[in-house]
Amino acid sequence: MYNKGESTRHIDWKLFAKTDKLFVKRYEEETNLRCHLIVDNSASMHYPHFKNPSVSQLNKIGFSVIASAALLEILKRQRDAYGLSIYADTNEYYAPAKGSERHRRMLLNHLEQILEVPSKTKTKTYTALHEIADKIHRRSLIFLFTDMFQADKDEDMLFEALRHLKYNKHEVVLFHTYDGKHELNFEFDNIPKRFVDVETGEHINLYADTVKDNYKISVENYFNQLKMKCMQYKIDYVPVDINEGFEQVLTTYLISRKRFL
Repeated sequence: MYNKGESTRHIDWKLFAKTDKLFVKRYEEETNLRCHLIVDNSASMHYPHFKNPSVSQLNKIGFSVIASAALLEILKRQRDAYGLSIYADTNEYYAPAKGSERHRRMLLNHLEQILEVPSKTKTKTYTALHEIADKIHRRSLIFLFTDMFQADKDEDMLFEALRHLKYNKHEVVLFHTYDGKHELNFEFDNIPKRFVDVETGEHINLYADTVKDNYKISVENYFNQLKMKCMQYKIDYVPVDINEGFEQVLTTYLISRKRFL
């Protein structure tokens, strides 16, 4: 709606002829917020494996896709611009931020595609994030969905890639996506099982209870280290257990948006 005293340069005169009301045209370049979603599509993100997944039973990639779709819907309603990157060992897809409905539907289509074919690809988060950071030139709110697991154990390189995302004054939120039941608490039946790394193929046979306590301590230490590194780099660290719903993701968006603007 046109406000008295504003420039008449962008008034939509065609709409005025139809409605007898003054409206101002809005352009993508004038959106309130530019947001970029980054989704890890490596093999580990497709855990757990469900024959018939549903909203109440999602793996990490399913949770990330639905959460991303919800954020895109909110961004559309806010008339903001939104882009998307999907990666595993390489960047599989990149789309710069735009605000059109056609663009949103294209992004949703690519998100849907990664659900249809389970990934068997290793993670190279640090390589992908460096490349993505080089492409996002204008200040943006960046949401990264990843489980932060990768075959390469060089954590310094991984954290340096996160730090790179802070260039150009981006606001960065890491949604650390994990299955709390299995990947944190190691809740498996105490019977002989073969545990297989979905990315490297390495495996070990053991009783779950024999390693459960030490495993949980090790994982909690890693999560805490990740949180501390994010604090050091001024990155919002949000641990997201896929079994606990989407509320934390959406609440974090609202808080981050307010701070970004």
